[in-house]
Amino acid sequence: MEIRHLRYFVSVAEAKNFTKAAAQHYVAQSALSQQIFRLEAELGSSLFYRNTRSVALTEAGEVLLPLARRIIADAENTKMEMEALTGLRRGTLRLGLLQAPAASIDVLGIIGAFHERHPGIKFQITTSSSTEMAAAVAGEGLDVALVGIDAAEAPPGVHCVRLARDPLVAVVSARNPLAGRRRIALADLAECEQFIHFRRGSGLRNQVEAAFARAGLTPAGSFEMGLVTDMVELAARDVGVTIVPRTALTKAGEINGVRFAAIALNDDQAHHPVSVVYDPVRLSSAAKAFVDELRRGIDT
Repeated sequence: MEIRHLRYFVSVAEAKNFTKAAAQHYVAQSALSQQIFRLEAELGSSLFYRNTRSVALTEAGEVLLPLARRIIADAENTKMEMEALTGLRRGTLRLGLLQAPAASIDVLGIIGAFHERHPGIKFQITTSSSTEMAAAVAGEGLDVALVGIDAAEAPPGVHCVRLARDPLVAVVSARNPLAGRRRIALADLAECEQFIHFRRGSGLRNQVEAAFARAGLTPAGSFEMGLVTDMVELAARDVGVTIVPRTALTKAGEINGVRFAAIALNDDQAHHPVSVVYDPVRLSSAAKAFVDELRRGIDT
């Protein structure tokens, strides 16, 4: 007994017509009828009453119909489970990683743990702005992305789950007159000669600009950098001032031998979220396993 024979049988039973059932399976009616005869011969029972106008199930057909449906469903579920297992043995995971470091989450450790569990999965890693990577997930260019945005900033159709929330802090040179403060207003930073921004389109840039917008301010002068560590070092060297996630800083308050001061902002809404973005409708088995690995890494 073959699954395709049972599929043909169920289609005829539901359509009550051999021609319509054959059309559903893109086979000739004569071919479908021949396969039904083979199934009947194998079972030793007629399954249909046939005449020129109608098709009806025999008693044997009535008994077989629910069994056939169950067998077909079990076969489809088995195929799905095997495809999922194969998807964890080999394949590629297209992963986006945020540009601003997420020191509160051991991303590299999580990637390493995933690789140990699923060594056959190859990584294709992209590092871009959070808005671009979230759009790539929505547009099927990435499977999963770690981004620096919240759900309100994510494009429609994707899930955006926050994993961590990192306060933003101001960074100034240890020689700067502002260095002795415990908290600082955005107005004081806006008045500084140069403000060092992270690159445009990043989640960090969006959060910093939102903080200035809430204060009704714009920095007097600014330039942008592509690495948070470079931003911190330039601020430490008194080239300008900047705002970065707190966990991006060393506890010693020093970078490459140059000391800096980290000052809390008086804006409690100023924070840098770290979120995972994915499309639940087309989440591959590898992508789902990576999201699960992320959650395990956060919980430990």
